[in-house]
Amino acid sequence: MKRSEINAVIREFEGLLKKHCFMLPPYLSFTPEQWKEKGPEYDEIRDNALGWDITDYGLGDYWKTGLALITLRNGNTNDPRYTKTYAEKIMFLKEGQLSPNHFHWNKMEDIINRGGGRLCFRLWNSTEDEGLADTDVEVHRDGRTYKVPAGSEIELMPGESLTLYPGCYHEFYVKDGEGYCLIGEVSMCNDDNTDNRFYEPIGRFPAIEEDEAPYRLLCNEYV
Repeated sequence: MKRSEINAVIREFEGLLKKHCFMLPPYLSFTPEQWKEKGPEYDEIRDNALGWDITDYGLGDYWKTGLALITLRNGNTNDPRYTKTYAEKIMFLKEGQLSPNHFHWNKMEDIINRGGGRLCFRLWNSTEDEGLADTDVEVHRDGRTYKVPAGSEIELMPGESLTLYPGCYHEFYVKDGEGYCLIGEVSMCNDDNTDNRFYEPIGRFPAIEEDEAPYRLLCNEYV
């Protein structure tokens, strides 16, 4: 991705959060220059990858396969200094984008439609060899449990959520004609280095072409 693209996505994301009255903690407005002045008192942010995360999954086509995220809080199962057992994210997905099919080996999570259009999911059980099972999937939706055929479209209106258990493949996108979604995530600790199993092998962070100065640092760019 070009840095100018990343900057534009962050600015649009900030604008939508303001529109929806979703306030952010102060560190998310730090400039790259301000980060250079921040000492070890901010190590929890650096060590646990809190902050801005704009990804094209290494595929080079953000508007087709991409997602904008902010990790607001997170623990770290690999570092005894950080004892939180939970994480929270807010995400921004536009119509035409796909968050690609994946599961987590360890993380259980709730994904919540926080505002905008309808958020659509497709779910599959995973097989022992990490393939897609053709068995019915048990859906856990705001206290209601029911089953659907593998790969069925599940629509979430604003305010609705799904609980996703380890081993459940899931992909999500915005319903055609409905613009965008703000998406919340409340989960166990998040570890993007070891706990993601994408069905099709892809990357995690974009290769960045530095065509302008960064507006905000991404969560993997702290010094």
